[in-house]
Amino acid sequence: MPGLVVERLHGGAPHALAGQLSAAALITGTNGKTTTAAMLARILRADDRAVIHNHSGSNLMRGVTAALVEAASPLGALPNRATAVFEADEAALSEIAAAAPPSVAVFTNLMRDQLDRYGEIESIALRWADALGDVPRDATIALNVDDPLIASLESHWSGACLRFGIEDPDIPPAPDGEVMDAVWDPTTQDDFRYSRRYFAQLGRWHTDGGAQRPTPQVAADQIGSGKEGIAFTLRLPEGEQGVALPAEGLYSVYNALAAAAAATALGVGPDTICRALESHEAAFGRQEDLLVSGRRVRVLLGKNPSGLNQALRTLQTPGERHHLLVLLNDGIADGEDVSWIWDVDWESQAPHCRSLFVGGDRAADMALRLEYAGFPAPCAEATRDIDEILNRALSQVAEHERLVILPTYTAMLDVRRRLGQMGASRLWDVA
Repeated sequence: MPGLVVERLHGGAPHALAGQLSAAALITGTNGKTTTAAMLARILRADDRAVIHNHSGSNLMRGVTAALVEAASPLGALPNRATAVFEADEAALSEIAAAAPPSVAVFTNLMRDQLDRYGEIESIALRWADALGDVPRDATIALNVDDPLIASLESHWSGACLRFGIEDPDIPPAPDGEVMDAVWDPTTQDDFRYSRRYFAQLGRWHTDGGAQRPTPQVAADQIGSGKEGIAFTLRLPEGEQGVALPAEGLYSVYNALAAAAAATALGVGPDTICRALESHEAAFGRQEDLLVSGRRVRVLLGKNPSGLNQALRTLQTPGERHHLLVLLNDGIADGEDVSWIWDVDWESQAPHCRSLFVGGDRAADMALRLEYAGFPAPCAEATRDIDEILNRALSQVAEHERLVILPTYTAMLDVRRRLGQMGASRLWDVA
């Protein structure tokens, strides 16, 4: 609301406020924006910098405006030498970059999401290439080179580029049949081929035309399970260091790499980067662990096939079975076309389901998909009423057991609000 009001009263306010910043980081991509931005903000605070961050996840222009207004004094002054960390919606990149020129622009990945709003991902890649014209020439772009569509952006950029990716040769390949969102280069029309694919289109890629994955300067190696999440060796231009990240899944490693690349471009030292990553706390609704009436609750946002497949992988330790609450909405922020749920590898999760509850605006569609995937019958009738199905699920989970909630975006906001009303408290360790 503050951003909307300021836009109406003084359209030039964001640019005027952003002109006071000492530096700004812009983070965009399909998956991982919110978590990457939270990681980077934590790193910069550990470096004793004043940070302005659109931490609510409002990533259109009015969200950036609101973050700047919130940080300003009544006379419009920002904190001295403040650094901004702005998460940017895929479609808002050009507008935000023009209003708040970034010192570093980070591109995490490009995957199928909300096709009714964005169109096919190849068109977004071309749009981003054009948007680089709004990024100052003295800025650095940080690219996830394991994603061939992201790596291709370097050919449209004449300034500094910092590449990040995974260098561990022992990462297990993606399961056979897992969805791959990008299959060809929209500029050359060449197909992407892989010596090893980690998930979606991320991996060690090449084309018959001679293009291939560049070597990253910021990389993760020796990836394995840590005491409270995932551990890896972080390679930076200034050296390498072990990191115990309190988060799970390979996609969390990519988020950490993106944040580390941005921090490196902003001049933060390796020790500070690693120390801050090890104190990471889950962003709102993203691997967030809560305690509600003696029951543990984990909220794992899933809004597209690739992202949800990675969330499901974190739940598939051999022998483990979970109480699941799956919530599917079809709001504008979710994508009104929910056919994407048929591209999620729910079949791999079915053996790990102890009990099932289904809710949201499209609960019937979700229940049908899970029935075809071989899940047990839901313990209660699927319903649009999220409050009702949440209460039913919690009532059937014994104390000290865990309920895993897999919501789409607007469903996550609804269920997170309801959990807050029920007195949920955060668990600061990864369960």
